Amino acid sequence: MDKKERAKEKKEKRRQEISLLRTIPYSDHQRWWSSETIAVVTGANRGIGFEIAHQLASHGITVVLTSRETAVGEEAVKVFQEGGLNVAFHQLDIVDPASIQTFCDWIKETYGGLDILINNAGVNFNFGKDNSVEFSEMVIQVNYFGTKNMIKALTPLMRPSPAGSRIVSVTSRLGRLNSKRNGISNVAVREQLENVDSLSEEVIDKTMNTFLEQVKDGTWESGGWPHVFTDYSLSKLAVNAYTRLMARIFEERPEGEKIYVNCYCPGWVKTAMTGWAGHVTIEEAADTAVWLALLPDQFVSGKFFAERREINF
Repeated sequence: MDKKERAKEKKEKRRQEISLLRTIPYSDHQRWWSSETIAVVTGANRGIGFEIAHQLASHGITVVLTSRETAVGEEAVKVFQEGGLNVAFHQLDIVDPASIQTFCDWIKETYGGLDILINNAGVNFNFGKDNSVEFSEMVIQVNYFGTKNMIKALTPLMRPSPAGSRIVSVTSRLGRLNSKRNGISNVAVREQLENVDSLSEEVIDKTMNTFLEQVKDGTWESGGWPHVFTDYSLSKLAVNAYTRLMARIFEERPEGEKIYVNCYCPGWVKTAMTGWAGHVTIEEAADTAVWLALLPDQFVSGKFFAERREINF
């Protein structure tokens, strides 16, 4: 058996293990949540977000499903409600300040706050071997700045509890800093993003804006950026970096007001975003997000996961 076959066999074994773990119910002493627990899932009218909402609601949590388009969001919620699950809908555009403010006001008025935030909303315009940067500004705005918008807006509404509130952001292995195949080759930029002690929002924003400026003036190919799905990879790299930054900031919060923030890669999933070319099922893709959101003894923060295991940034 060659190296490729062994890796494939190992991966399949892991998939079977997780599939088994999903069938084991949480015990009463592990369940820190109840029907009063509020989880917000962005971009959840279809795909991974829809399945994350489904799995969380199936655990008895009250889920708020958001979608940029009202009609499709309302249709998605009907599916859940017909199945007896407690899922509500509210319109949300994560790059529109007015939409975010309206949503926050509604969450506060309706529920008094939230306990779980799943940042799932995102876009990608490349498929297969494509590597166009035509829509790079939208990709960076939605995937990174939109995710950051939600964390900033909803953090003040996170309800205090002994178990802590949880933030999980959907990201990608394509956004790994030191990937041999798809990392950042600009050493100075990479070192800035690697050093979590000196990492700042300004550093991350500047990196994204530098890339966008190079796209506009046509010099991006010599910028040392990732070679595969460049705009998407960078947007997720920024989310990964911001996750580490926020974990460092949240460490200062007192007991009872803790917020744990992590990110995860769902894999190459069979969804519209991948042109249905993926090999991971929706159920498998949603699993790690739900697992992180519900961890009974949550002392994990600022980490990157895939298949319920920590991986390197």
